[in-house]
Amino acid sequence: MQWIFLLVAGIFEISWAVGLKFTHGFTQLIPSIITVVCMIASFYFLAIALKNIPLGTAYAIWTGIGTIGTVIFGIILFKEPVTVLRLFCIALIVCGITGLKLLAH
Repeated sequence: MQWIFLLVAGIFEISWAVGLKFTHGFTQLIPSIITVVCMIASFYFLAIALKNIPLGTAYAIWTGIGTIGTVIFGIILFKEPVTVLRLFCIALIVCGITGLKLLAH
């Protein structure tokens, strides 16, 4: 169950990171409120996951989910470049997350 909390924390991590772009430096009220709520939710679910998942493993997976998600949304929403090197780097992150999950005690 702790892994589900970590996944939810990662999804909120993506949400606040993408939302941050829409706040325009926290000058837009609604996107700013949504972003802060997502930040709080992300930290909350991460804290719950940390009860049973080692800190280093949980943090790496949490930030990895956030990184992968924000890159994907950056490509879709903001027309950021898709290059072989970027995709390769994302694949390395996925491999790292998978390895940490498989090796977690």
